[in-house]
Amino acid sequence: MLEMKRLRLLWEFHARGTIAAVAEALNYSPSAVSQQLALLERETGVPLLRRTGRTLELTAPGSALVAETDELLAGLERAEAALHRVRAEVTGTVRVAVFQTAMLAIMPAALRRLGDRYPALRVEVVQYEPGAALRETWARGFDLVVAEQYPGHSTEHFAGLDREPLTRDPIRLGLPPRGSGDARFDRVETLADAAGLPWVVEPVGAATRHWAEQACRQAGFEPDIRFETADLQAHLRVVESGNAVALLPGLVHAGARARLRLLALPDDPHRTIFTAARASRGAHPALSAVRQALADEAAELRFA
Repeated sequence: MLEMKRLRLLWEFHARGTIAAVAEALNYSPSAVSQQLALLERETGVPLLRRTGRTLELTAPGSALVAETDELLAGLERAEAALHRVRAEVTGTVRVAVFQTAMLAIMPAALRRLGDRYPALRVEVVQYEPGAALRETWARGFDLVVAEQYPGHSTEHFAGLDREPLTRDPIRLGLPPRGSGDARFDRVETLADAAGLPWVVEPVGAATRHWAEQACRQAGFEPDIRFETADLQAHLRVVESGNAVALLPGLVHAGARARLRLLALPDDPHRTIFTAARASRGAHPALSAVRQALADEAAELRFA
């Protein structure tokens, strides 16, 4: 009989690509992971891994075993969900990955709802970049992810992850309040008018950065990027203080009085916010409860 723990390590190697990454994700030492995989090879009687140069990769039997292990892991999650569905009380732990603006605008009230409705439910929340969070949820590091998708910029799809829409928020040009000091900001009435002004954007590689650059280029200019940060709350403060302009999604200032000027963009673009979870875990009452609380809170959002 093959040891499930060792099969899981082989699956993790397939998902993460290196022994070191598996060890870091599961809080093992690299040598412990290697030893367990060597034991699995002895149990199966066939080589599961081979070295090509400096790279360690799966053999054909290793890949076949990974495919079967994926089904076993999904079956275990379905079995656990079935057990929880016959219980009178919603219990268990749900690990949620969420990006910053959703963490601030949606998660606090959703957690209060859950605490009131399901006192035996434990929810653990980690702020995580959406693209990486989707992969980590597929790899079973999280149970649920709150992610985003900008128009014309699709996020990566992972087999076995479902998606449920949560809300859509408008993307608009954020400008300092009129009379904040620099008259150039006061004269802006369209995106094209923002050419030559200082901009605040996210770092290279972020979906928001790519989308903002493309929007500016379509308006006929390259943004003069003076400030760069992944913190959208910092974007808001830099704009409000009269130092830059930015393309801001509505969730950044949802429920609060905006202390800046917001201009609509051509075609009224909206960002889509959604949740994703492994389909094999989707029927778990605890996961369903968290999703419902998030949906209830998102339905009450009001954008300035």
